[in-house]
Amino acid sequence: MKAALAFLLLVSGATGALAAAPAPYRSAPERRTVADKDWGPWLGPFRARLVPSLMQDFGERYLYAQANAALPAPAPGEQRVVFLGDSITDGWNLTASFPGKPYVNRGIGSQVTAQMLLRFHQDVVALKPRVVVILAGINDVQGFLQQESPEQIESNWEAMADLAHAHGIKVVFGSILPVNDYTPAAKNVVQERKPALLVGLNAWLRAFCVRRGHVFADYHAALVDRNGLMAAAYTQDGVHPLENGYARMAPIAERAIEQALAQR
Repeated sequence: MKAALAFLLLVSGATGALAAAPAPYRSAPERRTVADKDWGPWLGPFRARLVPSLMQDFGERYLYAQANAALPAPAPGEQRVVFLGDSITDGWNLTASFPGKPYVNRGIGSQVTAQMLLRFHQDVVALKPRVVVILAGINDVQGFLQQESPEQIESNWEAMADLAHAHGIKVVFGSILPVNDYTPAAKNVVQERKPALLVGLNAWLRAFCVRRGHVFADYHAALVDRNGLMAAAYTQDGVHPLENGYARMAPIAERAIEQALAQR
């Protein structure tokens, strides 16, 4: 009886000691729980299919890995230019817009600036261009993959510029394009991408380029209408340019590239 009582006291004491042990140290607070929004009949399934892949490779560096490996080093005297961006760059036929030019397209649809920053070494620096043309930010504003403040977008732009500068690559930043909601396909575009926010980001980017000596390619001014939106003739879905939109953008990009190449 005494032995049993002693055993119970021993077990009880051990359990109490375990219960009283402090929790392991953690510097970070608890993670939040976020309820996802309804992204609609097209974006919803696309996002659901995309997220598991992003959990393995958020920058989606795998997409251009083979093309990068197959791309030879620039020939002597070659003025290689890499266009880095999202679907607006991805859908830009650089061969048609700049025939005979050694321009390399590294656009990926739906990407945000944080993803481009992750793949900047692989898809820009390793290709040894003289100039990089960066067109990014419209997906950040929408919040499709990340909710970002203007300051976070600006810091990602700055980080990409710093990487380019560290590797001797001249930088051209394209302004964020205007958007519109003139068609049924563009119904929610302006609501999700406030034109005043786009104008503010472009103003910051222009000033940053002046301050750092980068070149600013003002696509926005070439495509905007009197309402402050993308002119109806240049887009069907309110975001992506049609061929005539790219035709307006091409000479602006070409002049900016020439200006960057002329820098010392």
